[in-house]
Amino acid sequence: MGHVFKRLYSTASKVAVSTSHLKQFPPREAIVRQSGRAVVFDPESWATLQPPPPSALTAFCHRIGLGSVIQSPDVIRRACTHKSFLSLHVKYYPSSPTPSTNADLSTLGNALMGLFASEHLHASYPHLPTRVLKAAVSAHVGPLTCASVAQEMGAAPLLRWHRQPTTPTSPALLHSDALASIPRALTALVYQERSLGSARKFVHSFFLSRPVDVRAMLKFRDPKRALMETVAKFGRERPQSRLLKETGRFSNSPIFVVGIYSGADKLGEGFGSSLKMAEYRAAEDALHRLYLTRTPSHLLQVPSSTFDPQGDIYKPGPTVDYTPGQLGEAEVLYASSGRSGIVAPKRPTIKELEARKDDI
Repeated sequence: MGHVFKRLYSTASKVAVSTSHLKQFPPREAIVRQSGRAVVFDPESWATLQPPPPSALTAFCHRIGLGSVIQSPDVIRRACTHKSFLSLHVKYYPSSPTPSTNADLSTLGNALMGLFASEHLHASYPHLPTRVLKAAVSAHVGPLTCASVAQEMGAAPLLRWHRQPTTPTSPALLHSDALASIPRALTALVYQERSLGSARKFVHSFFLSRPVDVRAMLKFRDPKRALMETVAKFGRERPQSRLLKETGRFSNSPIFVVGIYSGADKLGEGFGSSLKMAEYRAAEDALHRLYLTRTPSHLLQVPSSTFDPQGDIYKPGPTVDYTPGQLGEAEVLYASSGRSGIVAPKRPTIKELEARKDDI
């Protein structure tokens, strides 16, 4: 039995099980043998079933700045209990009451985080294409980001979950998937205990304040064609490429600098070892300048800021001044290169538009 006790203490220390708050340690099933039957005790399963100590839950709550919002350790324990833990708990303790899980809180928190990220990114980048906006939202508040933030919070030792294999109706449950439910549940708790504004501030502090390279998400198969379509949509002159600088044309390493202009306005600039490459990069630079146009931080306002920051959204409160931002071109022919299956109507030329104005 000495080897069993040694494994028991070792496992308890690895999964952050504090023996001080347990009713009995070592547990009864580890030291009592039934007559005529071999009792197999699994220290890993036993340690997984034990709840985190209240001191660890309280320390975690204060570490993430929610000490004044959430007072009870039971609430934090619920936020750290994944719904997959129920099957393991029922298997070993069928007669005891099932613990509360974060299933409902995680669903609510996921919706709130998607709302905050969507309105923040749309207000920050009004011209961003829809697919890139979705990718940016996933980068800010997606499952991998939530799991990474939970790791940084120190929530991994407090997580109670059970690995589940792949089924015909659902994929396999991994540790990162269960860990991602904790920040979502915490967001929902802040919303329930405080207000929508407090939940938005919490999400902004832990998620939206992180830098994400949105530029790398913009990939164009034919940037020159996309630029021509975009310029025509805004009613500007057809873009023209102009050679600005060059060096070493007849050498092994020439460099060309090309600019793209719409009338007298310079839209973008690019360089390359060939004219075609420089023109490609110039068109890509012009599209990046348009889609990555960012609203200044002092002018940034989101629709959810109109709610009372300290009150209930379902009750009337003080009015908040709100100036809606500019609505950009929400959808463009982005990287489709004719493969989307959607036939775009032929846009009128500038001469045709001027002729229509003259007729009117």
